[in-house]
Amino acid sequence: MKSINMLYIKNLIYWIILTLSMPIMFICVIFALPFDKGVNKVGLAWVKMLLWVLKNIVGLNYVVRGAENIPSTPSIICAKHQSGWETLALQEIFPLQIYVAKKELFNIPFFGWGLKLAKTIGIDRKAGAKATQMLLEQGMARKNEGFWIAIFPEGTRMPAGERGRYKLGGARMAKLFEMDLVPVAHNSGEYWARNAFLKYPGTIEVVIGKPIAHGSGDEAALMAACEDWIETQQVEISGKGPCAKKAA
Repeated sequence: MKSINMLYIKNLIYWIILTLSMPIMFICVIFALPFDKGVNKVGLAWVKMLLWVLKNIVGLNYVVRGAENIPSTPSIICAKHQSGWETLALQEIFPLQIYVAKKELFNIPFFGWGLKLAKTIGIDRKAGAKATQMLLEQGMARKNEGFWIAIFPEGTRMPAGERGRYKLGGARMAKLFEMDLVPVAHNSGEYWARNAFLKYPGTIEVVIGKPIAHGSGDEAALMAACEDWIETQQVEISGKGPCAKKAA
């Protein structure tokens, strides 16, 4: 019982720090607007602080395998999506990047406003074909500014051990922008369950695959290769955390 209470206290500290630091982060973002990629650098500093809190207070750390596969030129990060953790950690693992996210997030005070100022690619899921056009227009602009692009091909967070439908948006950008896909697998959802308040101590495993060349096939072939690699890795790293899906 004492350990459970302590876990709640540690998580509460994390949420308090996150909430109180948001307005401060946003003020820093405003001052960083005139500088090249200044907003994104402020965001990265905020992310590093949150990851430090997770590691040193909650006890949630991570290890990376395959870091040598990160290319030297801007690419499209195509990652599994299980929790809010990877939206933080990918920024620390890879060079400065822009996320593809649902446009509704821009309405969140301070956090959402910061996302918009950081040039996050906002997609209206209800826009149908227009959503794809928005993705491509904004993505090309971000590429021309020298950013990497991060996308979650399943489109939403999936519970640990489950697999969503991989959409073709990342592959379309890869073909149009001539940017390779970098597949990323991880088991964050086994320590930070989807929509959960509690984060459990432990070590999240992140595996980075070799880039999938944008010219190595059509959109469907590129995404199929990415999906196959990610899901194969998921099998190998799953079943280790306290929120892991139990075998039937």
